[in-house]
Amino acid sequence: MSEAEPQTVLVVDDEASNVQALAKLIKDEARVQVANNGEKALAIATGGQAPDLILLDIEMPGLDGYEVCRCLKADPQSSDTPVIFVTARDSASDEEKGLMLGAVDYIAKPFHPPIVRARVRTHLDLKHKTDQLEHIAWIDGLTNIPNRRYFDEMLHKEYPRAQRECQHLAVIMMDLDNFKAFNDHYGHGAGDHCLQRVAQAVKGVAGRPGDLVARYGGEELAALLPGTDAPGSMEVAERFRKAAADLAIPHAYSSAAGLVTLSLGVAELAPDSGEAGASQLLHQADEALYKAKTDGRNRVAIAE
Repeated sequence: MSEAEPQTVLVVDDEASNVQALAKLIKDEARVQVANNGEKALAIATGGQAPDLILLDIEMPGLDGYEVCRCLKADPQSSDTPVIFVTARDSASDEEKGLMLGAVDYIAKPFHPPIVRARVRTHLDLKHKTDQLEHIAWIDGLTNIPNRRYFDEMLHKEYPRAQRECQHLAVIMMDLDNFKAFNDHYGHGAGDHCLQRVAQAVKGVAGRPGDLVARYGGEELAALLPGTDAPGSMEVAERFRKAAADLAIPHAYSSAAGLVTLSLGVAELAPDSGEAGASQLLHQADEALYKAKTDGRNRVAIAE
């Protein structure tokens, strides 16, 4: 969700001369990645940070451009990435097929360099504006961390990927202990400031790029930790708990301590967990959070 990173264009073509020509044309517009076949293109586009735009040839060995586009649009990791076909196929039916598959534009070879640059610039600008709008829609206005909508979106992306790649995935649900009593006695302004500080402290603990901390609602926070097993997620949860306690925000009306504290529930998807579903994983973390509260608060519990 960073706005400072340079935009990236992935150029996909099996002809090295075409790749070089396109890369030279757009190098001043964005950072360029290249792939000489469809399989490599899919690996790059779905393997982490998706490119901002893909320039895609149609006629390639193995997966052709149409099939690559179809796969891109079917994968949650790359479905929103705009695709421009750059191809020697120049019939109206070919262009119609490409656009029907979800491409945003279609450029026939031999292409005119100024037109390619203009269209790339236009679609990068549109992508940037779309990302900005999504950033605004996905950020909680009070705490300035991702909101529940973004958390749910990422959970439903990461869950199938963890299953597909046989990876661990952990969810941590967190609740500020006796927060209603804090608001009642110190005032809602103090409550808002408290929540902001705790949210930023917890976010600071989640150091890996793929880790996510979000405000889930009210005084509840949630974390999503891809590639993290049960012992690792318990360790992170304990660091979350300690980060909140280390703020030393007085809370004379807490049943857990004289300070603002967190109760946390952990649930993990293991590679052999079966098909429980993302919602079930969230439910298990909620149940673990309830156990942490009933056991005395200011502690971490893990789902059985």
